[in-house]
Amino acid sequence: MDYYSHLDFGKALKKLRKERNLSQEKLADLSGLDRSYISILERNLKLPSLYTILALATGLGIKASEFIMEMEKIQYLIE
Repeated sequence: MDYYSHLDFGKALKKLRKERNLSQEKLADLSGLDRSYISILERNLKLPSLYTILALATGLGIKASEFIMEMEKIQYLIE
């Protein structure tokens, strides 16, 4: 398996959302995405597009690069 298959997008998304005290509904409003899609992403049922990562980062009030770094931090904690 390659390195990127181990990254846990859903865990990073949920962690960042909860750190900001945002519900899935509020994050959906802030990012322009559907709440049910955010739920799907948090459960790792689908992988997001670049557009989705940018929209979520905007909704969370962070840069997309910070989002990616959070995913990598979680990966290092798992290993």
